[in-house]
Amino acid sequence: LSKLGWTADIAGDGAEAVEMASRCEYRLILMDCQMPGMDGLQTTRAIRSGQGGDKYRDVPIIALTANAMKGDKEICLEAGMNGYLSKPLDIKKLCAAIVTHMERA
Repeated sequence: LSKLGWTADIAGDGAEAVEMASRCEYRLILMDCQMPGMDGLQTTRAIRSGQGGDKYRDVPIIALTANAMKGDKEICLEAGMNGYLSKPLDIKKLCAAIVTHMERA
């Protein structure tokens, strides 16, 4: 991401991601769905419920996941994510998703 001109922070798990959202300024969150402790779905629900602060209830969240089975995208969207990218990541799709969701925000 830094090579593309963006700044990124990394959370080690879902609880840390929620805590980081409560004290930092983010325009977009890339959410790993398979984090230890709270997974990405639980973390997204926590952020959407305001646990990361009211300002993040509507922040764009894009799922990054190795889960590429039929129905996985819908599960992520139902959890409150705005987009879905499967691994291995395609850099062009990643850039397009970031730009699209940041413009909407």
